[in-house]
Amino acid sequence: MIAMQFDAPGTRLRRVERALPAAGPGEILVEVAACGVCRTDLHVQDGEVAARYPIIPGHEIVGRVAALGAGVDTFAIGQRVGVPWLGHTCGQCSYCRTGRENLCDAPLFTGATRDGGFASHALADAQYCFALPERFTDAAAAPLLCAGLIGWRALRLAGAGDRIGLFGFGAAAHILAQVARWQGRQVYAFTTPGDEPGQAFARSLGCVWAGASTEAPPDLLDAALIFAPVGALVPAALKVLRKGGRVVCAGIHMSDIPSFPYADLWEERQIVSVANLTREDGTSFFEAVEASGLHTVTTTYRLEDANDALDDVRAGRLEGAAVLVPGT
Repeated sequence: MIAMQFDAPGTRLRRVERALPAAGPGEILVEVAACGVCRTDLHVQDGEVAARYPIIPGHEIVGRVAALGAGVDTFAIGQRVGVPWLGHTCGQCSYCRTGRENLCDAPLFTGATRDGGFASHALADAQYCFALPERFTDAAAAPLLCAGLIGWRALRLAGAGDRIGLFGFGAAAHILAQVARWQGRQVYAFTTPGDEPGQAFARSLGCVWAGASTEAPPDLLDAALIFAPVGALVPAALKVLRKGGRVVCAGIHMSDIPSFPYADLWEERQIVSVANLTREDGTSFFEAVEASGLHTVTTTYRLEDANDALDDVRAGRLEGAAVLVPGT
């Protein structure tokens, strides 16, 4: 198999060839058709999240089942599957036993603590894979596996408010804007100052307002979801919340949050974080995907050009999501 791997934190991806792995008990071997490129892959590259090295990153995997390990009866050879960030949980800790497997004490994460999808093939625990909506192409489905799933969990944590702000209008926000609009909410998009193309993109997806993160929207918000890894956005988001509003920090890593006046938090405003996902998040999200009729916007790259894709994600040069397509 061919793969792109990080040898250590702070390194560029390197092309490697490995023997094709065998599927162990409970596992499936997936022939990768597409793998999304997520900002978390940059955090793995930069050593900002826990990972083991060398590591093949990538946790938005779409592919076909090439082999079944012992005991797997939920998928068939040739079936299309999606492999997300949450790759395995212990099933024994207090979090797993109470329906909070996203907080498992001994998890495995695809593309961080187990090899991911920047490769021609990947192993996955069958219990943590999803069947995917057929109306999506492989490349179009890939961003759903993290940008969509984590964004969905963040949106659910935001509560039932009508006015939702999205800070950082990238892969996750362009999906969540469509879901929130389908739910009947008003969506406000916040981009980096001067990003007029990004603001136009947000309006094209139904956002009622789009502006810079330094601007005040025309209305106070019920909730603000922060996808950019910038801690300074937390105080900024608090300032545009209604009483009782909630800031949801949706990234796995964020720079330090600067101090802010207690008055900005008072009146029962809240700050919460999102950690990983549960399998139930996947089930409910894909139901919403089908019902909402949303679409994804992607830019595709060859597997061998994965470093270029990471650079473009880091620089914010994309609308929507970057996706690697092996074999092209």
